[in-house]
Amino acid sequence: MKSLEFTNFEDFKKIRGKQLPVGDWYTITQQMIDDFANATLDKQWIHVDEKRAAKESPFKSTIAHGFMSVAMISKLLEDSFSIKSIKMGLNYGLNKVRFPNPVPVNSELRMLTVVKDIEEMSNNGIKVTFSCTIEIKGEDKPVCVAEFLAAFFE
Repeated sequence: MKSLEFTNFEDFKKIRGKQLPVGDWYTITQQMIDDFANATLDKQWIHVDEKRAAKESPFKSTIAHGFMSVAMISKLLEDSFSIKSIKMGLNYGLNKVRFPNPVPVNSELRMLTVVKDIEEMSNNGIKVTFSCTIEIKGEDKPVCVAEFLAAFFE
């Protein structure tokens, strides 16, 4: 994937309503799932017990936490574009988050993103609303659909 590069906010505002480049595929490993479980203290067996999940889970393997896919949005956005003039960026929030499909271990994910809205903020900032769909290779139904809000400052 070729990332888009913008000079400044005025340049970036031209992409409002348009799709960013489709992201590269990322493989979700058991190590990533275990690390997320340790960081969040959510060690439910469906995420971390490979033997039990293979035997008892309807998915026949461990699955990633739903919130793990949301947590990946910042990185996936970072891979799709940059704004040279940014001094700082912050996560601002989420709207309408849904997890319509599980993420079995070793699945490949990528994100489709539209810049839904851009609003002016004080302190030389903008608030950007991204419409994000994280898809899983080989599946019609996405694993995460969310509106992600970020604040950027020049």
